[in-house]
Amino acid sequence: MIDEQRIVKVGMAELDIIEKTGVIRTTGLGSCVGLTLYDPYLKVAGLAHVMLPSSDIAREGALNIAKYADTAVPSVFDKLIRLGASPKRIVAKMAGGSQMFVFAGKGDTMRIGPRNVESCKLKLAELGIPLIAEDTGGNYGRTIELDCETGILFIRSAQMGIKEL
Repeated sequence: MIDEQRIVKVGMAELDIIEKTGVIRTTGLGSCVGLTLYDPYLKVAGLAHVMLPSSDIAREGALNIAKYADTAVPSVFDKLIRLGASPKRIVAKMAGGSQMFVFAGKGDTMRIGPRNVESCKLKLAELGIPLIAEDTGGNYGRTIELDCETGILFIRSAQMGIKEL
């Protein structure tokens, strides 16, 4: 992992961006998806910690756009475009989307992890953003960080060690 440089921390149901140097990190990805968007030429990156697939189920007063795949992905994309990123250069990487628990006979509603992955992929396709790498599924948690200078996504888990995408 990368030490002694600027770290932007993204909490659950949050999103943020980083420019030029440093890393952007989120922890505690179980069924949640950590989705990164990156412009390698401009060296700007965004990260969303997506909790749920669709804002259609939102019941809170003010909608937290970072919480849902269908609103978080376009929001991060728009933030990068406002910083000068080119839609043609932006690429995506993601991790998480685990099925942390097994529920017998509960149907699709308890498949939050796989549904988060599917919803993120659908939004990426709608925006024309290629998904160039992913580490999704399984039944374990992850921590991820994207190096803004290199675009490398580091994925750490107790079960699988450290991976680089």
